[in-house]
Amino acid sequence: MKHFILYLSALLLFSGCSKEPKISFSHMPDTDLYKSDFSKLPNWHGEDYKNALESFVQSCKTAKTREIYADLCIRAAEASDAKEFLTAYFTPYEIALPQSSHDGLLTGYYEPEIRGSLTKKEPYIYPLYKTPKDLVIVDLGEQYPELKSYRLRGKLVGNRLVPYHDREDATENELDAEIICYTDSKIDLFFLEVQGSGRVTLDDGSTIFVGYDNQNGHKYASIGKYLVDNGEIPMEDISLQSIKAWLEQNPSRIDEVLNYNKSMVFFRQKEHAASGSLGVVLTPKRSIAVDRKYIPLGSMLYLSAEDENIEFNRVVMAQDTGGAIKGSVRADMFMGYGEEAKEVAGRLKAPLKLWILLPKGNS
Repeated sequence: MKHFILYLSALLLFSGCSKEPKISFSHMPDTDLYKSDFSKLPNWHGEDYKNALESFVQSCKTAKTREIYADLCIRAAEASDAKEFLTAYFTPYEIALPQSSHDGLLTGYYEPEIRGSLTKKEPYIYPLYKTPKDLVIVDLGEQYPELKSYRLRGKLVGNRLVPYHDREDATENELDAEIICYTDSKIDLFFLEVQGSGRVTLDDGSTIFVGYDNQNGHKYASIGKYLVDNGEIPMEDISLQSIKAWLEQNPSRIDEVLNYNKSMVFFRQKEHAASGSLGVVLTPKRSIAVDRKYIPLGSMLYLSAEDENIEFNRVVMAQDTGGAIKGSVRADMFMGYGEEAKEVAGRLKAPLKLWILLPKGNS
């Protein structure tokens, strides 16, 4: 990570002073940046700087954030003036949209709660799987450095690697995997997969936490888009709430719609509430999921998004990923736990602008 900061500094040194140049990271060839300034960040003056810096310090507990920001992690913990620290040691760079896109997109996710049991019995009949024992993961970057962001998943049949079971296969046949618990709703289980982590209230009154561990290798497909394309829900009405309502009103078509998304998530049991791919506990409205093909996990960003119902202008930390999060100016904001978080996350869909905050020089 130090190499791309040196590379960035060299580009700035020789770029001239006219129009700010577009900058491409050597290790992230698909990510283009424009140098910016804090004064250009929407509503920067309204930021809660202390809270923003606290989220950075929290993320500095992870190796990936320390790799990007080095000794700034130590200095941040000792800073007495949060705003002065941020403006003195960081430079914002606007993340450029691809030419084919007019707007970025911000959506939201939350920590759902579902009902479950450690033993299979009515109505708890739908298994919440750990990563299957026969799931094979091939890191393509080990042989092809240009494919370092890609992993191939499947299973061995003889000496051949074939695609792993899709959602429909897993529904009809029990997987070679340990089962964390059984749930009483395949719809709620599906949305738990979409969110990536959550809590299960067991029939004995206790609670367990679960989080993303792996995936079956099939590409994520949006069931919301499927319902829109089939004329079931108007595009302007699509949301988590409207999708769930439609499924509950059409029980005979639940499998048809859910199986359209062949992707399936596997979980692990956790000791605490929602944490993302970075391994740190997520902070409501400060943690986002990004596409790490374009944005490094652990990086600090400034986010600006607004629609008719909601407005966000704030420092956020890239602490999670998601199968549906694709592209450079694309983020999913963690909203927290509970009905209010669920309501906001389910309806959030706003145009987005993103800036990555990087160390000045070699600080």
